Amino acid sequence: MTEFISVPGGTLAYEADGEGPLVVLAHGMGDSRAAYRFVQPRLVAAGYRVATVDLRGCGESSAQWPSYSRTDIAGDLLAVIRHLGGGPAVLVGHSISGGAATIAAAQDPGLVRGIIELGPFTRAQSIKLGDFRSKNYRRGAFRLLGAALFGSAGLWSRYLDHAYPGRKPADWAERLARVEAMLGEPGRMQALRKMGQSAPTDAGAQLGNVRCPALIVEGSLDPDWVDPRAEGEAIVAAMPAGVGEVAVIEGAGHYPHDQYPEETVSLMLAFLETHTRA
Repeated sequence: MTEFISVPGGTLAYEADGEGPLVVLAHGMGDSRAAYRFVQPRLVAAGYRVATVDLRGCGESSAQWPSYSRTDIAGDLLAVIRHLGGGPAVLVGHSISGGAATIAAAQDPGLVRGIIELGPFTRAQSIKLGDFRSKNYRRGAFRLLGAALFGSAGLWSRYLDHAYPGRKPADWAERLARVEAMLGEPGRMQALRKMGQSAPTDAGAQLGNVRCPALIVEGSLDPDWVDPRAEGEAIVAAMPAGVGEVAVIEGAGHYPHDQYPEETVSLMLAFLETHTRA
């Protein structure tokens, strides 16, 4: 059941279920909390209280906001944790929300006991001309850039098709239709564009301030990086020693939680058992 919380600038939609340590799931840009439709029930069944949140501008949350930075999203997620009793929570963030999880953990360690980042954009990207020799990277980059610059739902759908290499969820057609319908609502595509144009420098600046355990999960075929494992390792290297670890799901693209939910949840549960049940 959808519930709402008012924060400065608008209203956030979320739903919560289960009992146990709190886990908050935040999706990527141009998406909604439905991205975790395969993950949330598995975590609830494993004994966790799970909240899935629609980011500002997305899903059932307000469409129009003053800004859409990772810092803004971090503040929203911390507000949800406070609203749900203060946790502390494990924050799971995908893509842009991975950077937001980094910021939230650094800003309010009392509310965040751990972070799991899925295919995160958490630091400034260093793009080299040679990167475009990779067909996988080149196709993804042009479609992603085109969607963000021109507000093209068609290019976004083409990007999604590329970001799910090989294996698609059984409800793929329904998932695409849901995303396209959301982006057709007033203000939703503008939110995607603003998120896509926002630099992750605010998140990168906070990596050294993260003190809680962190798990970075990459898909081996994620088109957003020429070498996804190297990106994950660079994120961990920017954190204090011993804080972070990297896991790679073979065959997954930018949405490992949707393509390979069992493998993703297995990694999540191992992390959660270690850091919430002690």
